[in-house]
Amino acid sequence: MRIEILVRQIREEKGISITQLAKLTGMSKGHLSRIERGETEPTILTLARISLALNVNIEKLYKIIN
Repeated sequence: MRIEILVRQIREEKGISITQLAKLTGMSKGHLSRIERGETEPTILTLARISLALNVNIEKLYKIIN
């Protein structure tokens, strides 16, 4: 599974809007949206912020991009 699909899937399963995720991560909605559309690849720091906000182990996200 690609990272953009996984991030969106986890976010939606947890009932978190992209606006809420932006607030939780301190990132812009636009940046998160570009990640979810596969237009940009997240850095490890970005993945860490997303994993904390979604309460998932970063390894679940990191293994996808490596």
